[in-house]
Amino acid sequence: MKLNTTSAVISFAKELEENSTKFYENLIQKYPQNKEIFLSFIKENKKNIVLVQRVYYEGITDAIEGCFSFEGLDTDNYIFKTEISTEVNYSDALENAIKIEEKIQKYYLDSAEASKSLMADIPRAFERIAKRRDKHKIQMKSFYDKLY
Repeated sequence: MKLNTTSAVISFAKELEENSTKFYENLIQKYPQNKEIFLSFIKENKKNIVLVQRVYYEGITDAIEGCFSFEGLDTDNYIFKTEISTEVNYSDALENAIKIEEKIQKYYLDSAEASKSLMADIPRAFERIAKRRDKHKIQMKSFYDKLY
């Protein structure tokens, strides 16, 4: 699905954060050894939702919403599965988590880039969240590296 409005971009960001939360909840259930870190990611996901919604409601006018179009943003490029099958071992689950973080980070960076010419608050917020996602990715890679 192509995202064309700021509202759609914000709604999809919220969906990604919620799906990421589901993934980490599933990861905790199956592999509780890094539970505290994953719980902190879940908490951050909830903060990210609040941040993008706040920026949207504080800074967007109907004129901008009606006239501004995000180009090149297709949800198919950022979708991921939240389930962890019973056959998946911990290292594979961590690899999947890294890929998820990369997809979400790319979404935020692509969205920020697409909106820079007209808005300031949304790109700044999205870039901030992308940096948080990079920290998640680095943490996952360190867990993965410790396995080998």
